Amino acid sequence: MKLSNRTIFLFWAPLAATWLMMAAEGPFLAAIIARLVDPKFNLAAHGVAFAFAILIEAPVIMLMSAATALVEDSTSYRKLRNFANILNVGSTVALLVLLAPPVYDLLIERVLGLPPGVASIGYGALWFYLPWPAAIGIRRFLQGVLIRSGKTRLIAIGTVIRLATMAGVALLLALRTNMPGAWVGSAALSTGVVVEAVIARWMARHVIRDLLATPCPPGGASDLLTYRSIAQFYGPLALTSVIGLAVQPLLTFFMGRAASPIESLAVFPVVNSLAFIFRALGLSFQDASIALLGRNNEHRAELARFATLLGLAGTACFTLIAFTPMARVWFETVSGLTPELAFFAFLPAQLAVPVAGLSVLMSFQRAILMQARRTHQITVATTLEVGVIAACFIIGGWGFGLVGITAAFASFLAGRLVSTGYLVAAGRKALRRP
Repeated sequence: MKLSNRTIFLFWAPLAATWLMMAAEGPFLAAIIARLVDPKFNLAAHGVAFAFAILIEAPVIMLMSAATALVEDSTSYRKLRNFANILNVGSTVALLVLLAPPVYDLLIERVLGLPPGVASIGYGALWFYLPWPAAIGIRRFLQGVLIRSGKTRLIAIGTVIRLATMAGVALLLALRTNMPGAWVGSAALSTGVVVEAVIARWMARHVIRDLLATPCPPGGASDLLTYRSIAQFYGPLALTSVIGLAVQPLLTFFMGRAASPIESLAVFPVVNSLAFIFRALGLSFQDASIALLGRNNEHRAELARFATLLGLAGTACFTLIAFTPMARVWFETVSGLTPELAFFAFLPAQLAVPVAGLSVLMSFQRAILMQARRTHQITVATTLEVGVIAACFIIGGWGFGLVGITAAFASFLAGRLVSTGYLVAAGRKALRRP
């Protein structure tokens, strides 16, 4: 039976809504921080703290995809749950190590060379992220279980609750306290994620009960699933996340030593949040593709057709903002940037436009490789991307003296083009396997 565009859309839409709502968090918080005291330093500190928070969470970020691909009965559920718990504890310990003053001072002030004002505000903001990695890990694992069961709408409902919690906490702290803007942002994000993790566990309770009541058939796939095989499958995915999410701290390091460092660091989270809205369309397509491809990729053609339409639509919508007067409306009126800071955002936003379509293609190829259990090639692609980003920034930002944020997004586009090209080639090879 073939999948229609309508069927794919109805399965994917709740996941897309979830990602879009998460993407809305960045612009919302940036708009609040921009209207509080010392917006330039707080926006920069917020961007730095958030970059390290998502880098710490990197080992758990792919748990949703892993659960979607692997969980099918009581045995696979228990083994992957135990594996996830180990990752959650390890990520939290890693954040505590980073928060140790000697480690933080060495990394942030000496290695990255950030201004003292940004570093001190960022340290306080990072403490609010302490529950973040474990909450993310729990949430992602449970969401993968829900996707595997076809209950994508519940995920969207959980994200609505998360977004409402985040917005409420942010507005309350902004209006009722004198906390720095970066602290307001991190406290709001962390609270929202913890609430969503609790809600996800409650929503998944019936699915989990059914899974625990489903024995693994002797000799079945789950019976052969060991912690070693889980690690072999998940290891490259975790490494992919670590390498990929290292891009933001890496660009922070580069921008801090390029032209207009404070302006670049302040504007980066604002432009990145806008770009993430359109990248989210592609990122949400990855788990939908994993669930719908079929064991023998029998639905690849239908998903490829849908991916093409999705990529074109996302790119067109981003173009309407980045290349028209809407850019000024977005950055100055919506995001609250001063005209001086908004000026630094226009060209980087335009450079980010092609990434909307590339994200859809990247996610589809990743799904094909996960289905073929060739996750190591995803790691290779991400490594290539980060290497190209670093090389291009050094040439453009340091060699030719480009403004830091402009060099950052030009480098990011170049890296994404190279990595997506590699994934396309790897995906074709996987489809030709005997």
